[in-house]
Amino acid sequence: MTRILSTKRLQSNQKQFLLNAGLSVIEADFISVKTRPFTLSNVGEYLIFTSANAVKAVDAHPDVQDVRRRPVFCVGTKTADLLDQRGFTVLASEDNAAHLSDHIIGTYRDASFTFFSGTMRLDTLPTRLSSAGVQCNEIEVYETDLTPVKLDTPVDGILFFSPSAVTSFVRANTLSTQTCFCIGATTASAVAQYSTDSNPVIPTNTVISHKPTIENTIVQCINYYKTLAS
Repeated sequence: MTRILSTKRLQSNQKQFLLNAGLSVIEADFISVKTRPFTLSNVGEYLIFTSANAVKAVDAHPDVQDVRRRPVFCVGTKTADLLDQRGFTVLASEDNAAHLSDHIIGTYRDASFTFFSGTMRLDTLPTRLSSAGVQCNEIEVYETDLTPVKLDTPVDGILFFSPSAVTSFVRANTLSTQTCFCIGATTASAVAQYSTDSNPVIPTNTVISHKPTIENTIVQCINYYKTLAS
């Protein structure tokens, strides 16, 4: 039976989709997240969120009402949905940080922004905004810790939902010929960076989700093995 590793513990219905497709599932949390102390001072006209973890951290802050009504730019439909549920107004949502920064630079170059981030965030968005002269400060609102898990049995496929999960995986395991199902292009890039002559990560063995969601990543995994079996 085909074995799939999820680098994040799935909800019961998400796991069931994989089981119903005849796949064996191993799951473990390869990263952990916790809110860190921060203040909501010097916040710009617009807010930027690239993860649901940042939304939850800001929403739990006692002074959140001071910023809740400021328009928001975000990455991902799940993040946008969560912002809407928590009473924020989403002005624009893009699939990745590069597209979001392009949107901001093209339309809101003269505005001021505050980016709510985690301690292991990528440089893509702040670097692109800074290079374009966009005024943007950053407030770190949560910490990401790597929690590597050593696998006892080999797996055929791996579900990756963040670049940090990829980093955590390779701390205790080897990427070789497993098929990697990635929630987005940035996560796929993290997989590719571990490719070497002695440890090849074949490009055709990396499948990128059509939408940056856990559910669509699972769908791509199921479809991949259905096609392989046909």
